[in-house]
Amino acid sequence: QVQLVESGGGLVQAGESLRLSCKASGRIFSSYPMGWFRQGPGKEREFVAAINWNGGSADYADSVRGRFTISRDNAKNTVYLQMNSLKPEDTAVYYCAAKDHSPFGLGLRSDYNYWGQGTQVTVSS
Repeated sequence: QVQLVESGGGLVQAGESLRLSCKASGRIFSSYPMGWFRQGPGKEREFVAAINWNGGSADYADSVRGRFTISRDNAKNTVYLQMNSLKPEDTAVYYCAAKDHSPFGLGLRSDYNYWGQGTQVTVSS
């Protein structure tokens, strides 16, 4: 059974940083993309960032580019999201996602088939 478990969320003030982690178990995703999504209050879930199998390629939403960095450690089957210069509008539940297709590339932003339970990030002004 595949599990994606996020950690690292919390309450911070605007301008501060957080690092989210997502550990996968039940399957090795080292050949496939992994990503982060978020869902803010009253909003639909949206793409945040994705990383290819070896970290050589990444994709970011315009709203976070330059502030967030996605990385991965395949030996630990873990993906990270470093979030700097946080803003109140970054407040959301952050979800880790993985897919078992589109090897060695990024694929589409919309076709992830494994999801974590989410971790809350709250940024106060």
